[in-house]
Amino acid sequence: MSPRRSYDQYCSAARALDVVGDRWTLLIVRELLAGPRRYTDLHADLPGVSTDVLASRLKDMERDGISTRRKLPPPGAAFVYELTSRGRQLLPVLQALVEWGEAELGERRPTDAVRAHWFALPLLRQLDGEGLVEVRLVEGDFHLHLGAEDGPVYGDGAAPTEPDARLVLDSGTCEAVARGESSVAEAVRDGRIEVSGDGTLAKALLDV
Repeated sequence: MSPRRSYDQYCSAARALDVVGDRWTLLIVRELLAGPRRYTDLHADLPGVSTDVLASRLKDMERDGISTRRKLPPPGAAFVYELTSRGRQLLPVLQALVEWGEAELGERRPTDAVRAHWFALPLLRQLDGEGLVEVRLVEGDFHLHLGAEDGPVYGDGAAPTEPDARLVLDSGTCEAVARGESSVAEAVRDGRIEVSGDGTLAKALLDV
C-alpha cells in the first residue's frame, strides 16, 4: 500500500483531493456505484488502467474508508469490492463532474472506449422520482435505481425485475444527452427516446 500523499493544506478541498485526487480513483468510484464488483470486472470496464495501478488504488481506497473488500459466499467464493457509505457520498461529486464535463465531451473519437453504463450518470442527473429504469442502447443495456439512498445507483444489463420505465434510444441521442445538447424530456417529445412501462416514472416521462 502506497503512503498517503498530501497537499499539506488546511483546506477541505485539498483534504478531499488527498483522498480521491489520484488518477483513476473517481473512475473506480463510478464503477462501484453499480454495486459490488470483482477485480476482473473493474479491470475490464476501466480500459487503460494497469493491473498494478488498479490494485494500488483499491488498497488506498480501502485504507481511506471509501471502499471495502469482502468474499462472496459459496459457490461464488470470489472477492468483491464495494463502496462504503462514505464512498457512496461521492455520487453528487461525480454528478457535478458529469455536468461540468459536458462541454469537454465533444464527438466520440475513434480511440475512445465506451461502455453502455457510462451513460448512467448523465441520464440519472436528468430523471426525477424513485424507481427502476431500464435503458436499452446498441452498446448494451443498463438500469438505474432512481432515488436510491443506499446500495447500487445503477447496474449493467437488463433490470433485475420489471422496471417502472423502459427507455430505448440510439447512441447518437444518448451522446447528445451526455453532451448537454438535448434533455431527456426533449428527446422523448421528439420521439428519439421510446418510453414504455406502467409505472409512474413512465407516465411522468410520457407527460413531459
